[in-house]
Amino acid sequence: MLIIDLKGKTALVTGVSNGVGLGVAKMLAKAGCNVSGCGRSSETTEGAKTFINTIEKEGAKAIYTSLDITSKEEQEKLIRKTVEAFCGIDILVSNAGVNVFEGVEKCSDEQWEYNMDLNLKSHWQLSKLCKPYLEKSGKGVILLMTSNHSNYTIPGCFPYNVAKTAIKGLVQSLAIEWGPNIRTVGIAPGFIETKGNQKWFDSFPDAKKERQRTIDTHPVKRIGTTEEVGALCAFLASDSGAFISGTTYLMDGGRSALMQD
Repeated sequence: MLIIDLKGKTALVTGVSNGVGLGVAKMLAKAGCNVSGCGRSSETTEGAKTFINTIEKEGAKAIYTSLDITSKEEQEKLIRKTVEAFCGIDILVSNAGVNVFEGVEKCSDEQWEYNMDLNLKSHWQLSKLCKPYLEKSGKGVILLMTSNHSNYTIPGCFPYNVAKTAIKGLVQSLAIEWGPNIRTVGIAPGFIETKGNQKWFDSFPDAKKERQRTIDTHPVKRIGTTEEVGALCAFLASDSGAFISGTTYLMDGGRSALMQD
């Protein structure tokens, strides 16, 4: 019998005001986990309120922090606030990031550095700061959010794809050097129903046509949901996923299995 029970555990999830982060937080709470979430939005915005309401509706406790996830000082404040509220951290889901799609020729040094700070360095930095609490937990889990762009990419998605590819290496190194008390796993979603993906579709002359074309490239004939990403995270964070570490799971509806003409 499959058991996903996270009662009594605390998760720190970044980027929870919408999208994948909110879906992950919801599914962790559904499994009984308390959630400390953060995002760029202030505590009074709709996104922050939606996060708190979503977690409490599942019967779990939640706190929200507004911050710049690339700042080490603000990360330290986030961790202190989390530990003060919940007395520890058992699970880190480092999810926050944005699409930085510039292309090799157009990408400036500033865009490269911004991408690497947000989409790579922040994950490593936050993992290091959480390490003492995850070790104390005895069954600490780090889940790093990467992307299907870490396996395959398309023109114009540089330098985002470079950072996301590097996260796979980070997952391997953390799993090797911080085990056995901390497991580290990567999750690489493909097209998921989020504002970010809709922004991608809206960049085409006919957004509806491009959406349908994208759906048709998936053997499952649909786009994924944030709750599905969250369900995978809940499984990986639970004792049912205790033998999984050092690998990155691609969840893309079979898109990568289909040779694209």
